[in-house]
Amino acid sequence: MSKQDSQFFNVFSVVLGILVAVALVLVGVARAVGSATQVEHVRSDPTYVAGVAGRVRPLARVAVAGQDNSGLAIEPPSGSADADAGASALAMPTDGPGLYKVACSACHSQGIAGAPKSGDKAVWAPRLAQGTAILYKHAIEGYQGKGGVMPAKGGRADVSDDLVKAAVDHMVELNQ
Repeated sequence: MSKQDSQFFNVFSVVLGILVAVALVLVGVARAVGSATQVEHVRSDPTYVAGVAGRVRPLARVAVAGQDNSGLAIEPPSGSADADAGASALAMPTDGPGLYKVACSACHSQGIAGAPKSGDKAVWAPRLAQGTAILYKHAIEGYQGKGGVMPAKGGRADVSDDLVKAAVDHMVELNQ
């Protein structure tokens, strides 16, 4: 080992030792400050503990074959504002205008994926001329043409064909 290598190794070792010492001092200071500022009664408060447990629980749980999965019961979403918004957006519509509002308008109000915009009578005229039977078929089964893509039931596979037909009838009324 040359003199330069030996000198570099010695300086590097000293710098590394100083950094480790500084890190240990910082850990000690952090623990001291943390123990002095933590309030013991908060950690033993059941409301506080339950709130923390609710915020840190996993978003999803997986059932594993051959394991005891009895604790994986389906739970309704928590009462947070995001969960309530998501639940209302996925609520089952009861009529054509309701389905149009929660599903169809997502694309047809902006013309997304080539969807004809609601209220654009010039674009809708050739489609309306084909008749409602074709419109029903394309809405229920989906459609892919040169102008765009229509997912089956507007992406809401959970709705009935009759409800999709009611939404088509509503759109026809909007575009006549």
